[in-house]
Amino acid sequence: MSQSSANVMTNEVPSDQPKPWLWDHLPNYPISVQGCSPRTAQQIDLLLLALEALELGSSEQMLATAQELNLRDLIPNRVVLWRLRCTNPWRRSYMRRYLGLEKAKALTIIATSRSRKLTFLIRELLLAEQKLREKELPIQQNFRLAWYLGRFRAHFRGRMNPRRARIAEYLASPEQIDELALSLLKQLLFATGTAGAQRLWCSLFDGEVR
Repeated sequence: MSQSSANVMTNEVPSDQPKPWLWDHLPNYPISVQGCSPRTAQQIDLLLLALEALELGSSEQMLATAQELNLRDLIPNRVVLWRLRCTNPWRRSYMRRYLGLEKAKALTIIATSRSRKLTFLIRELLLAEQKLREKELPIQQNFRLAWYLGRFRAHFRGRMNPRRARIAEYLASPEQIDELALSLLKQLLFATGTAGAQRLWCSLFDGEVR
């Protein structure tokens, strides 16, 4: 990997606006000077992928949230958002760059904010899943749950690199993709609870730092 490709993305727009309250309550972990690990970048991107499957126009909502929370200096436009998400090594368009800690924090805050706005829908979908499983019925029997799972599968197939062994396993088993989609929903709901954003943030670095 070349030095230029390994650098954390810069070109941030300076801002004098205060960051949201949560910004100072997410720990700054002592990660590599290059940036977050590929696993952390992958987990953040997958959470955002789940949000995309939950609501139409999700990218625009994420950018609007960035502006609302004074994070536009870190995520000013759709191109930057896309490039940050392409630090996920599972993506077809993987850029072999590291996701900087501040950018990772901004994406996590945006994901948490969007999750809170979608709490009712997330709870509804997970409750539907629970009831269907209790009755030993296919989870696709619930229209809204099937809609979410279908959108997630489409996004996953379209954006992840089928040449990676783990992705090939997922693509060979739609049930595995559905389970991934549901586990991400549970993480998003987890983030909406008391101190949920902080706990989600900590979980992204499990095994990465001491």
